[in-house]
Amino acid sequence: MTTEIRLSDVAARVLGALVEKEITTPEYYPLSLNALVNACNQKTNREPVMNLDDEAVTVALRSLGELELAGAADTNDSRVRKYEHRLGEAFNFTRPEIAVLCVLLLRGAQTPGEIRGRGERLHHFEELSDVQAALQKLMQREPALVKVLARQPGTKESRYVHLMSGDVEVAAAEGAHEHARGSSDREAEDGGGIARLESEVAALQHELAELKQQFAQFRKQFE
Repeated sequence: MTTEIRLSDVAARVLGALVEKEITTPEYYPLSLNALVNACNQKTNREPVMNLDDEAVTVALRSLGELELAGAADTNDSRVRKYEHRLGEAFNFTRPEIAVLCVLLLRGAQTPGEIRGRGERLHHFEELSDVQAALQKLMQREPALVKVLARQPGTKESRYVHLMSGDVEVAAAEGAHEHARGSSDREAEDGGGIARLESEVAALQHELAELKQQFAQFRKQFE
């Protein structure tokens, strides 16, 4: 696809949401308009969090349709119109490429480590070098779909950003993610943050189960 792509922020969110849901919840894909609006407005795995309505998403779908990047799906259910992305037809992406691009569409500029950690549900990257290889392929496309931002003072790694909304200013892209730096960057580097949270949740669930058992035993004394 050689047509210049300049998606609005809403269209980029819609496209990213469609790609994500096809991979993570295929049983509910393609998406109805209502489901797509909810996917776009998720409070998790989204940056920034948006509050879109049906009209805004419909306008975005129309612009994506003009670029042949998304459109109404041909389904047997004629009662509700459903929508799907068409990135595969437009670009013939590999699975690692589409996973990387999806994370960038939904979360903005990120380091390879952040992409690896946040994209785990979309594709399992064995090594950080696998993420970097996918980024390089996206950068080498014509036109390029990803670019690397200059490393900012005080940071260890450069961030990458998608170009489907046109080129970006370094300061604007980096500034939007300044609050995410620090310890969260280091945790995302090896996926340890997710594992740590899962471990903490499991421990809390175990403690809760024990408390419930103790309470049940205590209550029996008065029955």
